[in-house]
Amino acid sequence: MSGSRYVIAFVIFMSTITGCASMMQSNPDKILQPAGTLRFSDIPVPVGFKLVPQQSYSFENSGVRVALLKYKGRGTLDQVLNFYKEQMPLSKWNLLNISESGSRMLNFERDTETCIVTMQSQFGGGTLISLSVGPKSQVIKNKRLPDEAMK
Repeated sequence: MSGSRYVIAFVIFMSTITGCASMMQSNPDKILQPAGTLRFSDIPVPVGFKLVPQQSYSFENSGVRVALLKYKGRGTLDQVLNFYKEQMPLSKWNLLNISESGSRMLNFERDTETCIVTMQSQFGGGTLISLSVGPKSQVIKNKRLPDEAMK
């Protein structure tokens, strides 16, 4: 009888371990959701991604923001890319371009700011997101020189 107890205990133990392992695996079709608390209310971060404070900084003064915020979490590059393509326009950010070469980079802008979202796979799984926020560079229009100055 005690031998069957060991078999039952072993089966229960293996079922628990298998269930935990399958819960830890990332589902490539899973859609990421925005987190509830954010450093900047208009720049979303997927649920489960945690700020890496030792690699991040931010500065705000008189309507000017400058920041480099890094977050680590679970999710594939494609999931994070799709998250930002869907979520940033909800905060009135316009997508300028996407670069995909190993890592992924999206450039957004709005009125007076730019936001560059970079994501890269981490060794051992997961993704590192870097959010760079800053003012748009001022474009100085070339003034046309008078004809005499060109001679």
